[in-house]
Amino acid sequence: MHPLVLRDVERTYRGEAGDLPILRGANLTLAAGEIVALVAPSGAGKSTLLHVAGLLDRPDAGAVLVNGRDAGSLPDADRTAVRRDTIGFVYQFHRLLGEFTALENVMLPQTIAGRSRRQAAAHATALLGAFGLASRLEHLPGKLSGGEQQRVAIARALANGPKVLLADEPTGNLDVATAATVFQELLTIVRNQGVAALIATHNPELAARMDRIVTLRDGLTVAG
Repeated sequence: MHPLVLRDVERTYRGEAGDLPILRGANLTLAAGEIVALVAPSGAGKSTLLHVAGLLDRPDAGAVLVNGRDAGSLPDADRTAVRRDTIGFVYQFHRLLGEFTALENVMLPQTIAGRSRRQAAAHATALLGAFGLASRLEHLPGKLSGGEQQRVAIARALANGPKVLLADEPTGNLDVATAATVFQELLTIVRNQGVAALIATHNPELAARMDRIVTLRDGLTVAG
């Protein structure tokens, strides 16, 4: 069973100027442990596809299968539960909570999911240590570098052991050297955990380091 399958997904935005079709029948299958690059020009719908795949947005047509279950049409509460338990999301900008330490940011999704604070702290400490942040656990985001902030954000996305990781330009806000380092750490940890990952990137060098490339063109996914 594949962790994530998009089947003939359509999404159209409706505004005062009329309808704007973004996804016109996109198809995608992610296998466990597979890391796929999602490549497309700006405005082509990468973020829309990720939001639909991550159950943050509903498709107008088609199916979003998460572990074989059509999650795209579930009631909001059920979609939230599937997203919390199964999907991790990393954004270009870290979206960390500024009043919480690095450790607390990674603990938070775990405690929301019902893990004790002691268990959450132990797991968060291990995850942050894997990203080389063992000495930065008690730092607030504002006291961390851009690369460190994004490492914390990735650790937070992995905190609940997701089967699927979706990342929208996760290193796009970093300088070239830092981006390369953070991206390698991301690849290593995702592979070690057997997570199915879909990573949107403009960077052809980063895309080439993944297992395969999928291009979004005219609202359709095209294998690279």
